[in-house]
Amino acid sequence: MRKKSKNSGSTQKSFRITEDAAEEILRSMRQTDPSAGSLRIAAKRRSDGSIDYAMGFDEADDTDTVLEQFRVEVLIGVTSLDLLAGALLDFVQLKTTGPKEFIFLNPNDPQFVPPDASIS
Repeated sequence: MRKKSKNSGSTQKSFRITEDAAEEILRSMRQTDPSAGSLRIAAKRRSDGSIDYAMGFDEADDTDTVLEQFRVEVLIGVTSLDLLAGALLDFVQLKTTGPKEFIFLNPNDPQFVPPDASIS
């Protein structure tokens, strides 16, 4: 059964994207194929406990959880749902001279270190 959520007031921790990430995703969709479908996010636990991530445009399956945030429809398959609970996808510049890139901030990943808001 396909579960649809708008992420509004849910007490369950769910996957989120930032507005910056959404803008880049929408820009990429327009450039590649405006009818590309939705953004699928997948996660897989490695043998060392860390998490690998993948994302790409796809069509929804009946078993997907579907989240809509900032006009982006996000698909998460059953096998990735628990690993992505409470995670955040952002689009940031990590180095002052480097390009912006997507990053996953995921408290389920043992290598996760929360960002320090006081560091700019």
